Amino acid sequence: MCSTTPLCLCTAQRMRAEGVGAGAETDSGTGSRGDRVSSSGGGAVNSTNTNSDSGGGSGNTRSTNNSPAGSGGAGLGSGGMTTNDALLFHEKCGTLIKLSNNNKTAERRRPLDEFNNGVVMTNRPLRHNEMFEIRIDKLVDKWSGSIEIGVTTHNPNNLDYPATMTNLRSGTIMMSGCGILTNGKGTRREYCEFSLDELQEGDHIGLMHKATGALHFYINGIDQGVAAAQTPAVVYGVVDLYGMAVKVTIVHNHNHSDRLRRNNAIMRALSPDVGRPRPSLSPDADAPDRLLFHSNCGQKAAVISEGRTALRPHATDDFNHGVVLSGRPLRSNEVFQVRIDKMVDKWAGSIEIGVTTHNPAYLQLPSTMTNLRSGTWMMTGNGVMHNGTTILDEYGHNLDRLKAGDTVGVVRKEDGSLHFFVNGVAQGPAAWNVPPSVYAVVDLYGQAAQATIMDDMADLPPLPEDSSEGPSAMSPSSPCSVTGSNNANDLRFHQLHGTNAVITNGGRTALRQNCRSEFNDAIVISNRCLRDGELFEIVIQKMVDRWSGSIEAGKIMAGVTAIRPEELEFPNTMTDIDYDTWMLSGTAIMQDGNTMRNNYGCDLDSLTTGSRIGMMRSATGDLHYYINGVDQGVACTGLPPGKEVYAVIDLYGQCVQVSITSSSGPLDNSMCTSNITEKSFPIQSPVAGVAHRFHSKHGKNVVLLGEGCQAVRVGGYAHGIVFSAKELKTEEVFEVKIDEVDEQWSGSLHVGLTTLAPPDLPSCPMSGLSPSLTQLRAKVTWLLAGSEVRRNGVLQRQNYGASLDRLMVGNRVGVKRCSDDTMHVLIDGEDMGPAATAVAKNTYAVLDLYGRVTAVSIVSSSVLEDTESIKAPSLVSDSCSEGGDDSTPVESTEPALVPDTIMAFLENHGKNIQLSNQNLTAARVSSYNQGLLVTAHPLPRLQLFQFQIDRLNTSWTSSLSLGVIGHSPDRLNFPSTACCLKRSAWLLQRNSVFHNSLKICENYGPNLDSCPEGTVLGLQVDGNGCLHLYVNGMDQGVAAQDIPTPCYPLIDLYGQCEQVTIVTNNMPTVGRDSSDVGCQGDMEKADMVDGIKESVCWTPPPEVNPIKTCEYQALCSRFKDLLTLPDGYFNEDAKHNLCYCESCHKLRGDEAYYKRGEPPRDYALPFGWCRYALRIKPHCEVSNAFKKWHIAYHGTSVGAIRRTLDHAQLLNGTSSIFSASPLKTDGPNGYSDAEENINSPLDREADREVPRVQLSPTMRYSGLETFAPKVQFRDPRSHRCHQAQVGFQVCVRPGSYKVGPQTMGISEPLDPRFSNTELEWLIKERGCTLLYGLLIRVE
Repeated sequence: MCSTTPLCLCTAQRMRAEGVGAGAETDSGTGSRGDRVSSSGGGAVNSTNTNSDSGGGSGNTRSTNNSPAGSGGAGLGSGGMTTNDALLFHEKCGTLIKLSNNNKTAERRRPLDEFNNGVVMTNRPLRHNEMFEIRIDKLVDKWSGSIEIGVTTHNPNNLDYPATMTNLRSGTIMMSGCGILTNGKGTRREYCEFSLDELQEGDHIGLMHKATGALHFYINGIDQGVAAAQTPAVVYGVVDLYGMAVKVTIVHNHNHSDRLRRNNAIMRALSPDVGRPRPSLSPDADAPDRLLFHSNCGQKAAVISEGRTALRPHATDDFNHGVVLSGRPLRSNEVFQVRIDKMVDKWAGSIEIGVTTHNPAYLQLPSTMTNLRSGTWMMTGNGVMHNGTTILDEYGHNLDRLKAGDTVGVVRKEDGSLHFFVNGVAQGPAAWNVPPSVYAVVDLYGQAAQATIMDDMADLPPLPEDSSEGPSAMSPSSPCSVTGSNNANDLRFHQLHGTNAVITNGGRTALRQNCRSEFNDAIVISNRCLRDGELFEIVIQKMVDRWSGSIEAGKIMAGVTAIRPEELEFPNTMTDIDYDTWMLSGTAIMQDGNTMRNNYGCDLDSLTTGSRIGMMRSATGDLHYYINGVDQGVACTGLPPGKEVYAVIDLYGQCVQVSITSSSGPLDNSMCTSNITEKSFPIQSPVAGVAHRFHSKHGKNVVLLGEGCQAVRVGGYAHGIVFSAKELKTEEVFEVKIDEVDEQWSGSLHVGLTTLAPPDLPSCPMSGLSPSLTQLRAKVTWLLAGSEVRRNGVLQRQNYGASLDRLMVGNRVGVKRCSDDTMHVLIDGEDMGPAATAVAKNTYAVLDLYGRVTAVSIVSSSVLEDTESIKAPSLVSDSCSEGGDDSTPVESTEPALVPDTIMAFLENHGKNIQLSNQNLTAARVSSYNQGLLVTAHPLPRLQLFQFQIDRLNTSWTSSLSLGVIGHSPDRLNFPSTACCLKRSAWLLQRNSVFHNSLKICENYGPNLDSCPEGTVLGLQVDGNGCLHLYVNGMDQGVAAQDIPTPCYPLIDLYGQCEQVTIVTNNMPTVGRDSSDVGCQGDMEKADMVDGIKESVCWTPPPEVNPIKTCEYQALCSRFKDLLTLPDGYFNEDAKHNLCYCESCHKLRGDEAYYKRGEPPRDYALPFGWCRYALRIKPHCEVSNAFKKWHIAYHGTSVGAIRRTLDHAQLLNGTSSIFSASPLKTDGPNGYSDAEENINSPLDREADREVPRVQLSPTMRYSGLETFAPKVQFRDPRSHRCHQAQVGFQVCVRPGSYKVGPQTMGISEPLDPRFSNTELEWLIKERGCTLLYGLLIRVE
């Protein structure tokens, strides 16, 4: 702080009395100015201390008493005073105030929680003409209103401090906002040009009680005039740290020369017509007309070298507040270029450059120019932002990768287009319609620490005037200049076009702006009609992958229209036009929005950058397309001869920019009368095999005839839904023929695919089934209705193909699911192309006999194949039967995988994070939050990102969360927790899914708070943009959809989770290696294959199996060891041993119930138990008994385990309470299977007896203490006593048991899936059970 002597104080007082407005030296304690714009004034003077990270102002000041003359005045009172008379804050103050710095500094505690109770007063009354001045040290953005200052007659020793001084109703005058309040009531609304709510950190506020009784306020040393004419003789200074104001310091020297300029700027920005002369915007005639930096720059920036160089002097302390502008506006075609002189490697991000309409003399500079929301265009990274919003992605060279010595530049052309240069290379047009008189802007952000204006532009190449990449862009609203062309017939794009289209390069280039946020509205048309035999050809110059895998995944559409450009109301896409238009979309030829034919000789969706597309109308009215100069044949005939047609290009989906080639023009005259006939395309006929059938479950108005091959709607116009009898195989066509049509109804047949399994529907009549297919939403359904494609009733695509509403008797309609997961519809054998994408594998054909169509018959057949074959598994559901009995490798059908991106954590992270191990390991080193992490590289589609939980701290509650963000994290200011991310963020927390902090899904996957150490978690975005969570290699299904590209994995090390390590780079993904797709173990996941429910989920890799980390399973294993059972009874592979405790089964994603056997029958998983897999006899493995038998449970006693295992079957007698009395058999010869299940003839009586053993499909019944009595044991590790129960999981042959009611007399349901009347299965045959697993439960 500034220490003053009595001599210096008196000197300062005399100077102030004589009218000198400032002390001898500037107060060196300055605070950072934030970019906040206060929302209101009007609050009381109290200010709140809110821990804002922005700004960074400090209340500490530098000592200036190094020399006798180094101090400034402390006041303007008459006469001398001692140092003890210096103005300080009184020790008695508001309840939230904390005083420091010898009572010169006041700070409001808990600023983010409280906004008032921050009143402070001076320690003595103010003297006449004495300046009481404070400096704002700290502000927060949470509240409205800010600091208030004034005087009061109340003695602080006797005052009961109010929450805010405006509540005091006597003896008080306060300045609040820009007005004056007397005793809490407004007396002057607009006292001055400044508002206290607009001041920033570092600004000064003062007041003076004149000898005449007048009260004056000062803003940064400027007298604001008389606030009150008559004030009492004795008044105390008072400050209310209210709202945004948190911390202030009394200033004892009053040099404001460095703030006068800023005052002018603020005042003129707030009120430009205050009568003061405005500075001239034109350069001085005598000064050299050169571009220099303006002296008004960012808080942490400085301009040196006579305005040629700008720098951030403390670049390693702060990463922003480095904005500098040019001293005058740029002229048209004038290039502003700077060289990066110095960089630091501490921060992410780097230099940004652009233009703004704001005059630097009046601009209140923000922390970074991308925060400015008006009149600003900036190149940042490799994109372009306008008013803080991205308008171009992947525009040019990434500025964040530049080094010291590189140059960047910007120019505004005469036509209003904006272009950027990187190292002298033009990056192409970045924006259009930029107004004149814009100032150049450089933002020394992040790594960029210093830049110098380059005067010599000789190294810059001239801007190409006839280049598709050149910057001579035309305004979207200005006409193309083609009249002056040397060739009057030169083809160009017309000045009229779609709203998202931009015409550049003299009319020869068209591009779609905002290509990553808009996929249509970019139609362009030729400037004149095409002549017969004249080729109109364009080349694709730029594409993006933003729209791949979505319904907007097309690339470009091309065609002709007879509509004049002046008469065309440009639609979203040209396929919306229903007259005089012929277009090629993909492989489909469309006329007036309807598909005329499919499978034309070329596919526009397969073209890439550099491909050429041409179109030509012959004299006979035929339309030809050319791909890379090769004629693809007649696309359609019948174009009106002699009628004008214009070439049309629709920059749709992935296609962003095209240019007209020099090949456009007349072709050889022989083509003008071309007589090429249209290519024939094959009619698909049904495949020979077993005829398809309709399923017996159908709509209530449907009757099936002809052994299920014909469906007739017998009443009404709805309730006509029918299904295929079986799931369709890949590429299998289900086709019907229209038999009857009733013209009294409108509408027609609907056709599609559904994941709704008809066997799961209730019995007929199907009164509960939806009346129409468009309302069927119980499961995912894709359908074609008319020419509209819908998913669960929601419109996905219009004008797909020939409308089904036009079907007549005899027409054929088919549907199939292709190997690329697309749905295709066929009409009269002609494939209409992909109608929907991302169609599930297990789907049934579904039709709706709706409206006109009343009867159809099946004309297709199923493909003949080996009935024992099993279809290849998918990546996340590879086939392995329960217990791992079928480990035969299955040939992989997945495409070749590209090398995965090496993942590591980004250096920009939460403040409590410490990275190590080459940024592969992250640890939270303090507290429980501030642990956010993101990866340095985006996550490619289909790549699995995995990390392992290394360390947990059980002293905290909750645990980690993870997800993805859809924007670059380089400049992300991380909040304390991930749930505070509110922009383009998808988060998995506990067992819920959040999007932008809003919950969108509950009960998804396991509870992440229960993941133990060693758990491996993963994230993957599939080809359809869906986010998947993996737990120990197990896909938990789709968590969220429409994930953008690129996206970055995000981890929040919160609560218990303190350390994680990326394992993606050295850990194989489950199912990725086709040489190791055999079964890894039993995960109890079921998949329907030919009517048999089989386990198809992968277990985790051995090194991350939850078995090794589950304490409950370890306890059960120690009890099993106490039983001293021979190891020969158990499966040697421990991965088949499963724990069904709450944590483990949720980590695996187990369902509670599954089906097994022929016919399938439900059984419940033994939640709460641990299963130890028993060794299966080889003859049992070879047979299909294991797959075809049912699963059941048997509770038993500890003493019966050994004898049961010895005989390898459930026995009778007292060995189990859950066994009934034995029956004598008719003879041993009838039970050959029983002999195979006996290890040795230990008991011949047992061989001759048929055990009547009771089983149950649920352990909720078999595990009752009556059947499985509890035994007490002491844990050898913890020495604690526990109770344990045992039982068996068994396979039982269908038909060998009788289902009966429970016999325990229990009235309430024991299991929600099973009725109490079907809980007991009574075994009545020998050899009908196989012991599968030993079950143990410990309490």
